[in-house]
Amino acid sequence: MIHPSRRLFLAGAAATAAAPALAQKKAPPPIVNPLVHQRADAQVFRHTDGWYYLTGSVPEYDRLVLRRSRTIAGLSTAKEAVLWRHQSSGPMSGYIWAPELHLIDGRWIMYFAAGPSGGGADVFRIRTYAVVCDGPDPMTGKWSVLGQLETPWDSFNLDSTSFVHRGTRYLAWAQREPGIETNSNLYLAPLATPLTLAAKPARLSVPTLDWEVRGYKVNEAPALLARNGRLFMTYSASATDARYCLGMLTARDDANIMDPAVWTKSQSPVMTTSAAHKVYGPGHNSFTVDERGRDMLVFHARDYETIKGDPLLDPNRHTRVQPIAYRTDGTPIFDPPVANGPLT
Repeated sequence: MIHPSRRLFLAGAAATAAAPALAQKKAPPPIVNPLVHQRADAQVFRHTDGWYYLTGSVPEYDRLVLRRSRTIAGLSTAKEAVLWRHQSSGPMSGYIWAPELHLIDGRWIMYFAAGPSGGGADVFRIRTYAVVCDGPDPMTGKWSVLGQLETPWDSFNLDSTSFVHRGTRYLAWAQREPGIETNSNLYLAPLATPLTLAAKPARLSVPTLDWEVRGYKVNEAPALLARNGRLFMTYSASATDARYCLGMLTARDDANIMDPAVWTKSQSPVMTTSAAHKVYGPGHNSFTVDERGRDMLVFHARDYETIKGDPLLDPNRHTRVQPIAYRTDGTPIFDPPVANGPLT
């Protein structure tokens, strides 16, 4: 996992003669929501090189993109590189969904989900693949196909994310398991290589609660936040319209995280549509840290509720960012999604 910097930044500079350098330090520009228009499934992180990187699904679902900036706000206008385009035929010629960038064993790797072109039901034969960069700079290096993720079942799977916990690299993802009548469940396994599992996967969550099965029975898009002695794994649930929402699994940091019993599921969603703020269908999140050292939630949402046709073909899922608050017991607070405009 690419760990965002956890170094705390000074909130302001002391305007004294004893610290002229600090006095001249400029505050970062304000973040304005939506941060980036028409980028769904967004991943934003701050790498150890000091750059913020952003990738996400494009409305055309035909390419993998990446942009970077020295500030989160700068991602709004940062130049975007096209890393790879879907193929002219075959299993990676159709929809390209939900990319995530990770530095694994010194190589830049981008996971993504893809299906074949040609129309019909077969376009939803979605599987997880990865591309790899041939150099140290993901913006300028050449990207090529590394391969397909190997799981126990040849079935619909997507939304892979990777992280390192207590020295072991894990992969979390969403997949339809044969014999379970859901669209997707959440799975976790240690990695042997970026595309092969080192152990049988653990099934962490199946959509059963009423807010997880609206439109579709979905648990997808896991993302990990490790704070306050616990692991908080957020995920998205239900259809991708205004019913889309975030749930959360929680485990102790010192638990055997491959044991599903150590994970506790939130019985209510932790972020939902806010009609008052005109933010609809928040979901598919990631986590980062801002220039001041605050934990930040990154997610996509629309600015309106009514959608004509298939929600997947509506282009206006925008990338949004907001600070995370914490309760006195150390658990994160995400709701409500903030309204459009500058963050305070």
